[in-house]
Amino acid sequence: MKSMKLNFEQLATQYQHELLHKVIPFWERNSKDEEFGGFFTCLDREGKVFDTDKFVWLQARQVWMFSSLYNRIEKKAQWLNMAEHGARFLMDHGHDGKLNWYFSLTREGKPLVQPYNIFSDCFATMAFGQLFQATGNEQYAAIAKQTFDNILDRKHNPKGKYNKLVPGTRPLKGFSLPMILCNLSLEIEHLLPRDLVEKTIQDAIHEVMEVFYQPDSGLILENVRPDGSFSDSFEGRLLNPGHTIEAMWFIMDLAERRKDDALMQKAVKIMLDTLQFGWDEAFGGIFYFMDVKGNPPQQLEWDQKLWWVHIETLISLIKAYKHTGNEQCLQWFEKVHEYTWAHFADRDHDEWFGYLNRRGEVLLPLKGGKWKGCFHVPRGLFQIWQTLEKLK
Repeated sequence: MKSMKLNFEQLATQYQHELLHKVIPFWERNSKDEEFGGFFTCLDREGKVFDTDKFVWLQARQVWMFSSLYNRIEKKAQWLNMAEHGARFLMDHGHDGKLNWYFSLTREGKPLVQPYNIFSDCFATMAFGQLFQATGNEQYAAIAKQTFDNILDRKHNPKGKYNKLVPGTRPLKGFSLPMILCNLSLEIEHLLPRDLVEKTIQDAIHEVMEVFYQPDSGLILENVRPDGSFSDSFEGRLLNPGHTIEAMWFIMDLAERRKDDALMQKAVKIMLDTLQFGWDEAFGGIFYFMDVKGNPPQQLEWDQKLWWVHIETLISLIKAYKHTGNEQCLQWFEKVHEYTWAHFADRDHDEWFGYLNRRGEVLLPLKGGKWKGCFHVPRGLFQIWQTLEKLK
């Protein structure tokens, strides 16, 4: 795999332009619900609303995104107004009164699905932490801090009373929560005691890089037994390459903060090993789900190509190259960049497609839905643009 000499300045401009002139304007034009508050996320290729249900983690992600734009790019009033518009809806309707955040709501804000999903809480924490930075409003800080405390209280039994599994038969713990805590701890460290931040970071790094990481395969499992051992079951054999690769740029950010070169090198190695394992040699792109033993995965969508997997991979690759100068990262960046822009970026309309079949053909032409909102594409474009700026 050979790489041409990439033009970092030209690439930086490409990612910046896509973010500021195509992706963010799409959400500004189409997602704001002026009547009931919050955001529409179920948007077709042209931005028309095809369903009005509101998913709390997507509402919170959009509040975080517009707060981040305001804090990190330019203090534009319309970006802050957009963030506060979403925050008001979340404060009024998004939780049960004790800051346990529902999964989904009607357009008007009536709860549809109970607060079983701890990631609604994680993204609410991120949203209100970032919005506090933008405004200094202590109410936002209090919401972020209390929600974060709730997450820590629930982390050993995230679904609580909403868990449908029979306890004790096959207890497993999941990779997703320690993974997100690597990022979440940095997102709201300005609100937390230093010792709590450092303990959260240390625990999360240990879980991600020691417990879920399997040295024999060089890969990270999605689920392990509570003692960290392997479970030879559908859940125990499950790999999600995109999750692992996304987690590795979280770890790189922590390694940079801690000036820990060994941790940085390990993160880069895991990322590259996962990408090599997850790349579809026949059709290109990265598989969604895999089985560590090569068995058929239980997820029927296992071979789809998803937007977030590819853009998170680009973030990890360009960060890894910036930190280590590893040419393999740059070669892979070029390969994944070409696939991503050829298949996910919509040449005729703003925003990106989310779902491709294995051959790389658009499976669903939607630009937002139950799982895709104003988050991975704009966050990825921003992260890559900013990293490329440092490489110019």
